[in-house]
Amino acid sequence: MAKGYAGRYLRVDLKEGRCSDFTINDSLLRQFIGGSALGAKLYFDGFPLTADPLAPENPLLVMTGPMVGSGFPGTSRFAVCAKSPLTGIWGESACGGTFGPELKKAGYDGIVITGRAEKPVSLSIVEGDARLLDAADLWGRDIYETTDLLKKGDPGLKVLAIGPAGENLVRFAAIGNDKGHFVGRTGLGAVMGAKRLKAICVRGTGKIEKADETRYRESLKAAFQEIKESALAGSLHAMGSDANMDIGMINGDVPVKNWSIGEDFDLSGALSGPTLSETYLTRAHACAHCPVACKRVVRVPDGPYRTEEGPGPEYETCGTFGTMIMNRDLAGVIKANELCNRYGMDTISCGSAIAWAMELFEKGALNAKDTDGLDLTWGNMAAVLELLPRIARREGFGDLLAEGSLAAARKVGGDAVDAVVHVKGLDLPMHDPRGFHGMGLAYMMSNRGACHLQHAVLATEQGMASWPQLFPMKDDYRGTTSEGKAELVFHSENYGILGNSLSICHYLTDCLKPETIRDAFNAITGFGYS
Repeated sequence: MAKGYAGRYLRVDLKEGRCSDFTINDSLLRQFIGGSALGAKLYFDGFPLTADPLAPENPLLVMTGPMVGSGFPGTSRFAVCAKSPLTGIWGESACGGTFGPELKKAGYDGIVITGRAEKPVSLSIVEGDARLLDAADLWGRDIYETTDLLKKGDPGLKVLAIGPAGENLVRFAAIGNDKGHFVGRTGLGAVMGAKRLKAICVRGTGKIEKADETRYRESLKAAFQEIKESALAGSLHAMGSDANMDIGMINGDVPVKNWSIGEDFDLSGALSGPTLSETYLTRAHACAHCPVACKRVVRVPDGPYRTEEGPGPEYETCGTFGTMIMNRDLAGVIKANELCNRYGMDTISCGSAIAWAMELFEKGALNAKDTDGLDLTWGNMAAVLELLPRIARREGFGDLLAEGSLAAARKVGGDAVDAVVHVKGLDLPMHDPRGFHGMGLAYMMSNRGACHLQHAVLATEQGMASWPQLFPMKDDYRGTTSEGKAELVFHSENYGILGNSLSICHYLTDCLKPETIRDAFNAITGFGYS
């Protein structure tokens, strides 16, 4: 058996209520490694490609990689894969936090879930013992409540759960890991909801054997030194991903008013990482085995957006519920983030759908009668916060937006589709390709639709990282330069997808030398890759 792996995978048949183990041979692991790449191999070899995304025949795969649980920085991640109910094509989303390493310690490298349960269930995996449990008392509860209830009898559990949005098959429903980490994109929470699977709980104490402990410790020492010297790591620790807001507005990266305005420095200043740090930040938080601690923990002590201490917004959320809808109130963004976390909704697609609706409201294509009386003028956060639970519960106008911005626009008709900014049905993340030509091509080439995490183009074009040892770098990789971008996308896709297969955070691949990651991988697995 290859080192670095737990050595077995779990197959869950919800229709039959049965759990069973299976293994994957080493030659396949050497070829596909793990994460989303191995998930895609299992999916395309074993399941019908024509199945409806919400049908029992569409499997849900939860996959780790060989570095997960090793203690190497950034390797807490896992991938969830299925056919997307939002786009109708391949769907995948990665998540950090604690679930991935705990799944490995509980004895499994991944889970393949098929069928549909007759009634709501949860999947419990404790020290290698997998079983399905009744979850009727959890159905209808939000992710925070569900997580707290499941941990009440066993605080050591790591919980992966859906909220009302997943239960109601909102097409951009997310899956939450311990409240602050999310499988956000492509609507995989709806796939989980369609299967009537409320949560997956894991706990274990197993150890993952490494091929060469001495070489691993050498690579670990090198990694910590590189992180210590990395300006990007320092910025992420100090201000989180929202550090991009100020510089992003300067270089044309940040979308404003549903992609219709080039810049608004008042907006970016009000929503920036430094502003968050000076106002509502209570502490930084890290995923398992990560010294960077880029996650924000926040609290809004009073006012209409009062929020108890909890997970703060990422840059993408400050974009979708800030600049995209012309909202300057950071406390409002924090409240919207909390509600999306609780209901289980991707903040990118949810906020984009609301921004689309606001543009149509301004143009008169939608009115208060269409929106159930909500005044969707730009920046009206009170209306946004009232709309979010309606989307999660598919109530009234919220039911339209729950289909996703592109499907909603097609139902409205006329010029409504022209206000949707997407690739292959997936709303763009908060990085404007008009200022970065390589990003535009990368969005087009991504296997899941508009994505900034299937490649390393963003880091290269914005000057955050470079890898001349992997592919030849041009002297001038300015965003508005088109020459050489096809080559850049080709090579950086390979590196980005390698990171997804290893299940390592993209921030860490930006901070670390590729050879350091390679050396750690070889020390863990013994594969001897060059």
